[in-house]
Amino acid sequence: MRVLLDIKDNKAIHLMEVLKSLPYVKTKTISNEKAIIIEEIKEAVDNLALAKKGKIKLKSARDLYNEL
Repeated sequence: MRVLLDIKDNKAIHLMEVLKSLPYVKTKTISNEKAIIIEEIKEAVDNLALAKKGKIKLKSARDLYNEL
């Protein structure tokens, strides 16, 4: 399982020490930019799943182009 955590910098150091001490946990620090991209991709995938179920309607490519 993978988990993305958003932790205040002053609290993160202690939590990272605890996590690193656990032999079954691997940690990797990512930049804020990468975290934002991951969240945006997750939101896009969630929206696609909702669209496939018919719960939301997505804009067509033409509508997106016309907005530009």
